Amino acid sequence: MAEQLSFDLPVRQALGREDFFVSPANAVAVAMIESALPWPGGRLVLSGPAGAGKTHLAHVWAARTGARIVSARSLRAADVPQLAHQPVAVEDVPEIATDLDAQKALFHLYNLMLSEGYALLLTGRLDPALWQLSLPDLQSRVQSAQHAALTAPDDALLMAVLTKLFADRQLAPKPDVIPYLVTRMDRSFAAAGEIVDRLDRIALAEGRTLTRALAARLLDRAPAEDGTSRHPARSGSHD
Repeated sequence: MAEQLSFDLPVRQALGREDFFVSPANAVAVAMIESALPWPGGRLVLSGPAGAGKTHLAHVWAARTGARIVSARSLRAADVPQLAHQPVAVEDVPEIATDLDAQKALFHLYNLMLSEGYALLLTGRLDPALWQLSLPDLQSRVQSAQHAALTAPDDALLMAVLTKLFADRQLAPKPDVIPYLVTRMDRSFAAAGEIVDRLDRIALAEGRTLTRALAARLLDRAPAEDGTSRHPARSGSHD
């Protein structure tokens, strides 16, 4: 089949509460975000691997509380006084582990918001004890905050994540595609995002619908000429 012209269309990520699937892997974090009670000390740290839903939950919380969402890398000391007069979510805090100026700004924001009585949400991939912030006072405050971890996905959550990722791209895979992927792919949110992106590009380039055969080809599991599989399936899966 001749390769078709393809275009990078914008991906519209759904970030509403109704778009977030709750499972044992994230139930505690969701409960903390949705709680009507104030967090202990007015602080909450969300941790979890890439794609686990930290940004999604930050947006759910912001929609409910009117919070401002900022990236840790963008923090500047001059912006702190204005930020401190509302709830704030600071994303990807470990990325400033060696940026002393940004850490000082976050430390100032942390303390000022505490005195102003507004809630502060911090996110990062690892457990906060492993953020290794070079400003000791900030690291100690982060570790003392309430912590909720989003863990690796179970089958139900992985299916929901794949469904959402396809929907964000306005893609409609055949009904057997997602169950097939779940039993064979690496069990991570990052792998789910990469697979959906690659399937989108292949299907668009070749003008094909998203079928199980296409998914098998992507995972390099299409049957060989002798009828055997090129590679073993993920441990515990079956054809």
